[in-house]
Amino acid sequence: MQGRLSAWLAKHKLAHRPLGFDYQGTETLQIKSEDWVSIAVALYVYGFNYLRSQCAYDVAPGGSLASVYHLTRINDNADQPEEVCIKVFVPREDPRIPSVLRIWKGANFQERESYDMFGIFYESHPCLKRILMPESWIGWPLRKDYIAPDFYEIQDSH
Repeated sequence: MQGRLSAWLAKHKLAHRPLGFDYQGTETLQIKSEDWVSIAVALYVYGFNYLRSQCAYDVAPGGSLASVYHLTRINDNADQPEEVCIKVFVPREDPRIPSVLRIWKGANFQERESYDMFGIFYESHPCLKRILMPESWIGWPLRKDYIAPDFYEIQDSH
């Protein structure tokens, strides 16, 4: 089923795939990684001026990874905001997605956390480094195929 935003994107010949609606009626769209920046700019121009959240998840062990963006269109009648959920799937062998930090400043720490936990590289992110784990950490702890080390070495704090 195609929603209002999906129809608008199709009208402007912007590649996407409608995934339906969630339990709250929020339209969900799948976007290819190579199309993400142009569609993100179009969504911002359309009025989606607030990145409510960005997260990532591992679809299946050995499968693809997903970066999920929840966008909100806030205007004068803020009691009725329009929302959309964008999912960008990437292969786990080379998970690269263009960063949207230059469009929504709130993506900064959220993209860094997704990088830290899943190893998704957000291209053109100005400070893509670990945010939760130490820089010396090996691997991506929230991937389903991650093998936790037998012990953790305590390091000096200075």
